[in-house]
Amino acid sequence: MTRAKIPMTKRGHDKLAETLNHLKTTRREQISEYMGSALADGDLRESAAYDEARMQQSENESRIIELEDQLERAQIIEENAQNGVGLGAKIKVKDERGTERSFEIVGTYEVDVLKGRISDQSPIGQALTGCRPGDTVTVPLPKGSAKFTLLEVTYE
Repeated sequence: MTRAKIPMTKRGHDKLAETLNHLKTTRREQISEYMGSALADGDLRESAAYDEARMQQSENESRIIELEDQLERAQIIEENAQNGVGLGAKIKVKDERGTERSFEIVGTYEVDVLKGRISDQSPIGQALTGCRPGDTVTVPLPKGSAKFTLLEVTYE
């Protein structure tokens, strides 16, 4: 069975790799120290601290496996303004009311709505993919739809 590639920006790939490195080094060491102090306390059968340390260790190792899988399947998409909106594009749009908004189109694992990073798989990301400044798209929403006009596309 072929596992699907995960498209992402270079910055997103580097951030995942940095997080993985932190979990494998710093976080593992912190958990080991916590587990050591719990072991030093004595009877493990009734040690809540030891149980907590084991749970943290399990969660950390699960996250490491998840990140290793994501990085193994990562497909870094080259950012290219000539192709219009795509992964890594910083865009400015105007809605029907004239309100301008700025977004960055990123891969699924890079989404951070509070920082304006939206997925290429989101309704607006899908609608704008391949568009060029001046294009207008209709985006389906849970209640109706919205029209957006693409004002600007830039890549770092």
